[in-house]
Amino acid sequence: MTTSMSSIHSDNGDDKRIAGQIDGQPTPEPEVQPAQKFEGPEFLAQPEPARPRPNKNFVRSHPAHFIAFGGGAGLSPVAPGTAGTLVAFPLFWMFVLFLNPVEFLLLIVALFIIGIWACSVTGKALGDHDHGGMVWDEITAFLLILLFTPYDLRWQACAFLLFRLFDIIKPPPIRYYDRTLRGGFGVMFDDLLAAFLTLLCLAAWKAFVI
Repeated sequence: MTTSMSSIHSDNGDDKRIAGQIDGQPTPEPEVQPAQKFEGPEFLAQPEPARPRPNKNFVRSHPAHFIAFGGGAGLSPVAPGTAGTLVAFPLFWMFVLFLNPVEFLLLIVALFIIGIWACSVTGKALGDHDHGGMVWDEITAFLLILLFTPYDLRWQACAFLLFRLFDIIKPPPIRYYDRTLRGGFGVMFDDLLAAFLTLLCLAAWKAFVI
């Protein structure tokens, strides 16, 4: 008589269970490990912290934010850089009444240093080192331009248009430093270069055209 291998294995298994029951020691059931849920790396499981949204509450939450956003001018939904540059006009007309040129220049140096700190703090808070709403760089740079521009509305208007043009298109070397420098100093420095090019064009116009 032929016995299949499956029958042999089945009989052996039955014999072992019977033997275990005779000895009084029941054969334990095989342990089955519960399925473990796969968890990815820890850095994938933890969501990134939400970045604050630049609004009025954000601007008022820290002196650095208030300064960097030009008192709120940087919240303009349209052309915040232009809005920030316009803020420099009333500031200039006010300062020029009380400060001589040397004092005004020293004030601009102080505003530049303050801007490095304010833009650095605000950029880190927003997760963007050169957020478009930070306009203190435009304000400070244009104050420097107005200081060396003839005190005439036509000259000031031309200076405004030239500065905005250079700040937007960022010709060399402005574009290089805008891409290379980071932090508050980088934010302030590229607008300082735009101010220099603006004054250079105004000086050339005055020397060779007028």
